[in-house]
Amino acid sequence: MNAPAARSELSPSPASLDLIRKLVSFETTSRDSNLALIEWVKEYVERQGASTRLTFDDEQRKANLFVTFAAADGNARDGGVILSGHTDVVPVDGQPWDTDPFTATLRDDKLYGRGVTDMKSFSAIGLALVPEFLRRGLKRPLHFALSYDEEVGCIGVRRLVADVVREGIKPGACIVGEPTGMQLVVAHKAKESFRCRVRGHEAHSSLTPQGVNAVQIACAIVTFLTRMAERFRDGESRDEGYDVPYTTVHTGVMHGGTALNIVPRDCWFDFEFRHLPFDDPQALLAEVRAFAETFLPQMRAVSPDTGITFERLSNLPGLDTEGDTDIASLGRRLNASEDFGKVSFGTEAALFHNAGIPAIICGPGHIEQAHQPNEWVTLDQLARCEAFMRRLAQHLCAV
Repeated sequence: MNAPAARSELSPSPASLDLIRKLVSFETTSRDSNLALIEWVKEYVERQGASTRLTFDDEQRKANLFVTFAAADGNARDGGVILSGHTDVVPVDGQPWDTDPFTATLRDDKLYGRGVTDMKSFSAIGLALVPEFLRRGLKRPLHFALSYDEEVGCIGVRRLVADVVREGIKPGACIVGEPTGMQLVVAHKAKESFRCRVRGHEAHSSLTPQGVNAVQIACAIVTFLTRMAERFRDGESRDEGYDVPYTTVHTGVMHGGTALNIVPRDCWFDFEFRHLPFDDPQALLAEVRAFAETFLPQMRAVSPDTGITFERLSNLPGLDTEGDTDIASLGRRLNASEDFGKVSFGTEAALFHNAGIPAIICGPGHIEQAHQPNEWVTLDQLARCEAFMRRLAQHLCAV
């Protein structure tokens, strides 16, 4: 675990810490249901006068929750702000945690637990301050959007956004609370992910020329992807506004083979492009396909049943909001800072933005702590998020 840091003079309220602990206690890994958390939040906000909408996945195991606190004049549809956050977290399997990952644990000035940074703290702080929003008297609606399966492709929020648009609800802005260190973010890269399947031909390993080794061919394609990544790293097509200022190529999962003495028939692997606006992912995929096809003649000379296929797993558009737009101006005002930046990770902000709801990103914690064992966020970051929310209350409650 990281060495203790000096205790910050800024700390969040006990109410915010209690809500963070509550949301972290729900084990909402993407492979599991999030319904227990959703039902708890639904009851919490309805007790305070909110209206709610649920949109489910096909199996009814997971749900998005869209919450609306209407303005004092009854307006629940036009204007106002959405606070958006995903409920799912990445697995803790095999990670060397020093504390229970689903019990938010405070040590010195850091709160540890799965999701404290990515990204339950943002939603929890907003929910904790609902009584303050209501006490001040809303002049514009306040919405919360809690979604499922963001970590596996921003899947759930697409249904939530479609439902909001279909119902004619027209929020004026959306703030996505992904971890940015409480810096305003106005742009992020797009992402396309794919699965490559190589079908070879089995043979005894002593007779390798009679087989087609799917693992070796897959590895050659992965090596080609690695060279593409190096080309972008060393090239001139860059945007220095991003933390990683060039398009990246990454292979994350590979499976193949059954035994060492069998030439493997099957191998598959997953890879992704996180690309800048001027790099076309379809052109990049076409490069990979063209390289893969060079193996086909020798493969099919052994067996006509061999082949290589590519399947898209997910896609997420990029966000590219200019710093001088109304939504960016709102973000700077709420953050009490003129600074803004860009990030390499994707968010649902682009999906809201493309649906006509201007979006920005700003949330507590840093992406470097996300997905790690002993995930943590500092109390200072949580306190800054609270201050952000209180400025939002001034904005929504001002005449």
